[in-house]
Amino acid sequence: MVQENEPIDRALRRFKKKYERSGILKEFKKRTYFTKPSVRKRMKRVKAIRRNQKLASELG
Repeated sequence: MVQENEPIDRALRRFKKKYERSGILKEFKKRTYFTKPSVRKRMKRVKAIRRNQKLASELG
């Protein structure tokens, strides 16, 4: 909802942030095509490895 005396640009930016945080687009993309369970597992494992590497590099 656009608040009183709020510029349309700010309202649009606020909407985009809420839309992004809700994960609607991510969920839609995930459901538009089928990924095999083996590929899904591999992607999950790679994501975990990257996350751990990033965390290790931040700690020093």
